[in-house]
Amino acid sequence: MAIIDFFDRGWRINPAGTAYIQDERSYGFDEVGELSCRIANGLLALGFPKETKGAVWAVNDVTAWTCTLGLWRANMCWIPVGARNPADENCHLLDAFDCEVLFFQKCFAPVIAGIRQQLPQVKLWICIDDELPDFPGTHSLTNWVKDQPATPPNVPVDLDDVVMLSATGGTTGMPKGVMNTHRSAQTFCAHFMIGCPYGAGERPVNLAAAPMTHTAGLLSVPCTARGGAVVVITKPDPAILLDAIRRYMVTEFFLPPTVIYRLLDIPDLARTVDFSSLKYFMYGAAPMSVEKLKQAIQTIGPVMMGGYGQTEAPASIAYLTPGEHFEDRALASDERLASVGRPNPLIRVEITNDDNEVLPQGATGEICVRGDLVMKGYYKTPERTAETIVDGWLHTGDIGHIDRAGYLHITDRKKDMIISGGFNVYPSEVEQVIWGHPAVQDCAVIGVPDAMWGEAVKAIVELNAGQSVGADELIALCKQKLGSVKAPKSIDFVEALPRSPVGKVLKKDLRATYWAVAARQI
Repeated sequence: MAIIDFFDRGWRINPAGTAYIQDERSYGFDEVGELSCRIANGLLALGFPKETKGAVWAVNDVTAWTCTLGLWRANMCWIPVGARNPADENCHLLDAFDCEVLFFQKCFAPVIAGIRQQLPQVKLWICIDDELPDFPGTHSLTNWVKDQPATPPNVPVDLDDVVMLSATGGTTGMPKGVMNTHRSAQTFCAHFMIGCPYGAGERPVNLAAAPMTHTAGLLSVPCTARGGAVVVITKPDPAILLDAIRRYMVTEFFLPPTVIYRLLDIPDLARTVDFSSLKYFMYGAAPMSVEKLKQAIQTIGPVMMGGYGQTEAPASIAYLTPGEHFEDRALASDERLASVGRPNPLIRVEITNDDNEVLPQGATGEICVRGDLVMKGYYKTPERTAETIVDGWLHTGDIGHIDRAGYLHITDRKKDMIISGGFNVYPSEVEQVIWGHPAVQDCAVIGVPDAMWGEAVKAIVELNAGQSVGADELIALCKQKLGSVKAPKSIDFVEALPRSPVGKVLKKDLRATYWAVAARQI
């Protein structure tokens, strides 16, 4: 299936139904579908060929998402733009990814005006708001599409056509352009619909609370395919999010662990918010504390659903379904809760060594993925593609193992592993112990320069509001659980850890600080 076929499936089975809700305004399938057709027909009338790069620079917004649907309907390639990113970063990506069409909200017009001369490849500028900004050559969406047909164009599609060109979500170096196709998007949707089943009479209600330019947008597609409604949250406000769950009887949504931790800090959360409609509360994008996962299950209910994916294999390498959080009617072991679930059925996942040899079950090595979920490659960097996809296997850069029950465990990023005194120390193992202390909100473990050990284990800790704990106590806890080699040699406390727009802790920024200090001391 082409990615737009998933929207059209929902449109066909629920044409009079609500497709999206934003700020109490409902958008029907007919309304959104017809606008996406007008956008696609307008793009095709200008002669843009398949895989032409088009970007949408906007916060979560239904009309902005409809522009993405229009790009897909024209078999063009969507470049997700992080609205929270610095303007220079977005400008670099749009230029490097050869963007030719840019849809944007008027609130970003001043920023775009400042970088416009640096984007000579952009041929079409469309403001999705009716009121135009104060620079020439820009169309308003309403005027631009008004004479276009509201019927689907007949566009030939090859499953290997590129429909998403996304910047890597990694925390090291300049982001690369990941080319995902109809084939990889279709496989993601199939995995999600297998892993999150609904009854014949059920209509899902998806809450797009995280940025739709990241995981939340793609996660909304299976809901749409089932004829369900997507509730779009425009502001990252916990009160608005929690009220939307109650008001719209939300059945599924995704949040990164750091946001879930803050929700769990809300007093009397279980008594003040009705979570009874929820079936799937998805978490992922970063490791989650087992102790906080247990708290979430107790507070919110048996609906937590873990997931593991990468931009290069979108959002569905493995799932830990709600039922798999339990065993024999009791909460599952910490070992299982620390996993990301079993690999999904339409791909093959193996653990390999540095010689690309498949290791036996239980052994630790690099997680590799093969199948239709895997990206086509990195944009204009064939050498990086060749380094990452070897004999059809995507080398994820994640270290892990598959246990005796078939559950996949991520030990750490390959680049994050600490070698201290000749021993391998995986930061996530240490982080799980520190997360378990009730005073800790979040933490990051890194290697820092050390004259004796080469690298010493250091923890940077963010505490819960109004709580305290000493470094000696946390170090002693780690020694008790893990032994002295893996225990931090030192701990620093910070008010807030540096994070990417999707909530990942920027360990490269933390490491850079300590390694820069060491360099000055040489």
